[in-house]
Amino acid sequence: MSMMHPRPKANLAHLAWPVRLTMWGMWAEQVARAFWPLWTVVALALVPLILGWHEIVPLEVLWGGGVVAALGLLASLIWGLRKLQIPQREEAVRRVDARLPGRPIAAVTDSQAIGASDPASAAVWREHLDRMADKTREARAVEPDLRVSSRDPYGLRHIALLFLACAFLFGAFWRVGDVAEVPAGEGLALATGPVWEGWIEPPDYTGKPSLYLADIPPGDVDVPQGSRVTLRLYGEVGALTVEETISGRTSELGAASDSQHTFDVTQSGRLEIAGAEDAAWTVNVLADTAPSVEILGPPEADAEGVMSLPFGATDDHAIMAGQATITLDLPLVERRHGLIIDPDPQEALVVDLPMPFSGDRSEFEELLVDDFSEHPLANMPVLLTLTVSDALGQEGMSATEPMVLPGRRFFQPVAKAVIEQRRDLMWSTANAPRILQIMRAISHRPEDIFTGETVYLRFGEIQRNLENAIEGNGVTPEIQAELVDAMWELALQLEEGSLADARERLARAQERLEEAMRNGASDEEIAELMQELREATDDYMQLLADETEFADQRDQPDQNGEGQEITGNQIQEMMDEIQRLMEEGQMAEAMELMEQLNELLENLQITQGDGSGEGGPQTPGQRSMEELQDNLRDQQELSDEAFRELQEQFNNGGPQDGQDPGQQQGQQDGQQPGQQGQQPNGQSGQGQSPGDQPQGQGQQNDQGQGGEGNTEGGGSNFPPGAEGSLAERQEALRRELDRLRDNLPALSGEEAEIARRALEDAERAMEEAEEALRGNDLAEALDRQAEAMDAMREGLRSLGRALAENEQDVEPGDRQADGGSAQGQTDGQSRDPLGRQLGTTGEYGTEENLLQGPDVYRRAEELLEELRRRSAEQERPEEELDYLRRLLDQF
Repeated sequence: MSMMHPRPKANLAHLAWPVRLTMWGMWAEQVARAFWPLWTVVALALVPLILGWHEIVPLEVLWGGGVVAALGLLASLIWGLRKLQIPQREEAVRRVDARLPGRPIAAVTDSQAIGASDPASAAVWREHLDRMADKTREARAVEPDLRVSSRDPYGLRHIALLFLACAFLFGAFWRVGDVAEVPAGEGLALATGPVWEGWIEPPDYTGKPSLYLADIPPGDVDVPQGSRVTLRLYGEVGALTVEETISGRTSELGAASDSQHTFDVTQSGRLEIAGAEDAAWTVNVLADTAPSVEILGPPEADAEGVMSLPFGATDDHAIMAGQATITLDLPLVERRHGLIIDPDPQEALVVDLPMPFSGDRSEFEELLVDDFSEHPLANMPVLLTLTVSDALGQEGMSATEPMVLPGRRFFQPVAKAVIEQRRDLMWSTANAPRILQIMRAISHRPEDIFTGETVYLRFGEIQRNLENAIEGNGVTPEIQAELVDAMWELALQLEEGSLADARERLARAQERLEEAMRNGASDEEIAELMQELREATDDYMQLLADETEFADQRDQPDQNGEGQEITGNQIQEMMDEIQRLMEEGQMAEAMELMEQLNELLENLQITQGDGSGEGGPQTPGQRSMEELQDNLRDQQELSDEAFRELQEQFNNGGPQDGQDPGQQQGQQDGQQPGQQGQQPNGQSGQGQSPGDQPQGQGQQNDQGQGGEGNTEGGGSNFPPGAEGSLAERQEALRRELDRLRDNLPALSGEEAEIARRALEDAERAMEEAEEALRGNDLAEALDRQAEAMDAMREGLRSLGRALAENEQDVEPGDRQADGGSAQGQTDGQSRDPLGRQLGTTGEYGTEENLLQGPDVYRRAEELLEELRRRSAEQERPEEELDYLRRLLDQF
């Protein structure tokens, strides 16, 4: 058996420090486990002292808290002493030995029980002891386990520590020493006499400082209304009393000798501290006047109908909020058409007035900028009243201003008619039968009115929903709101158009401008329409520059057989002159100049068509651009067919079970809802003739691809094998896009990489649209198709820029060898079809100064004024306002 006496040869002195440190750790364990309640009570007792609560609570509460804290400390101390277990050295040795492999410390203290007389056995035993003694030198102190979570399951020690940390953050430790002075405070006050202190704190919104009454000599004191008075009396109770007539209190009055008084100043009067010298004042209340607001000018509206109304507000301290109330001025309404009947009850339109984010709010001027185009009161006579309020709730009102509430004006005839019916529906739901009759009259000859099938189908859907509501339970508020929103979206689509072709956008911009000339548009609307015409013209010129293969394109010869070069600056000057004539009211001259501009643009279109085959062979980049444009056009047509299919499902009560979208096409015979085989623009459902097809489709038809056109697709040209269901045709388009993407020319640069990523996104969206079509989810398919078309447009734009960037790195001789695109260059400079020099960035246009002479300073002043106006519109996003401020800081 083992003997617990160390062998004489074993030297264990090196274990002294590990055992000692381990024993100290065991002491720490025992103290933490036994006295954590004591530390918790101490921390909780220090919290109110550090925060200074003993200085404000009554003496009785202070003594009571002290007794509770003392009892808690005593109880936790006794509990800790009972739980404390004094560690022994043998326990520390065993803990150290347990951390060593084989327990070497216990081994060296053992003696050989058997075989001690055998020399061989004794030698083995000694070798074993030597090895164990060597292992004891690896002994290290064992870290203590100070966790007490099992003894404190509710985390009371952590709560106390959190309170103590907050007390140190918001208080001061030196306040603990003030506890000893509290009992002696009363005796000291009695020895030196009663004293007092007091403050008058004006309301925060006045921004005025507090007044210390001890520093104010007796006499008159002017304070704002609503100021708060705080008085503290020290010394023998009754030695000092408070007398006042400024609070107006009649109930809940405390004793005049109370040690603390707090009340608000509501009226002028007298404040006196009886028993103290020089402690009486006559308080004069400075009344808070009501705020005022006024309209500083007539309302203005831009071309989009956004109203801008200047106003100013004043107050003796600060304006806190404001509102604009707009009500219908019924006597001034021209009661005709749908406005003849009495209107439905309608609440007043109330909008918040913009307030300055920073600075003084006592007097300011601001702009009320808002868009009321979709509201029922838009473009109607109304009464406008502005109201502002201050911190006391006092209100000030402006004079009621009669005005016509600005809203967006529509110039496209059908859009204008839709907006008028929308107005009548919002005026009264009793107008619903009349509106339905007018919509039926509008859709009687759709080919003469609607510019596309999508617009016509949306119009028909609104008409059917209105008819169903009339035949059902009537036009409820929910149905009315849905119809109003749908009619607004339809009018926007009719007015602005969703035309992807630059030529049609240009024609639409010219049509809208001519309509504005006839209807007498405002200067803002003229400027907006002229800007739209400029953008459409630029897009059209860009299209010509992309499709033509001549570096210098000339206009067609005039009637005398002479040709002239048309530059972009000349066209811009013509449009500037048109705008000037319209603003001056010379509409006849503006119309004449507009016709000249139309002739120029039509001649450019003829030039582009006649020269389409004379520019030599196409480059790979141009070929890729053309094929991608064809793919985008086919995708658009497929999306239109999917939309028509969705409409037909709604009309027929949904597709038959198991029937794939697109398989019902042959059953419809090309007819649209509500029409007998008619389609907008005179289409009969048997396909378009080559002359009616978009450019590029007729050429594909000549090659035998879709020569007859699709029965519903209007002559779209899909890749071979694309006949069949919508899903199959979508798959064919996706495969065609994948082939085009693989055959893209090797281009370098950031734009080329953006183009590749965009085309990858388009292919992914096509694949998702294909899956949705196979799953008969036409709504999801339409969303994915729209995503694919957006990605393809982005890819086309980036590819065009990449081609321009890469062409700069090609020598003129190489460029001519590739496609003859260097023909017509003068002095190494390329020109677009308008005679403008190409910029160094590869974009079409000019890098020369757009303005010369004094116009530079006029335009700079206009830009600076516009920046200031936009920076004052506080409803704009913070990022935009920050950007505008940085721009203004530079000037």
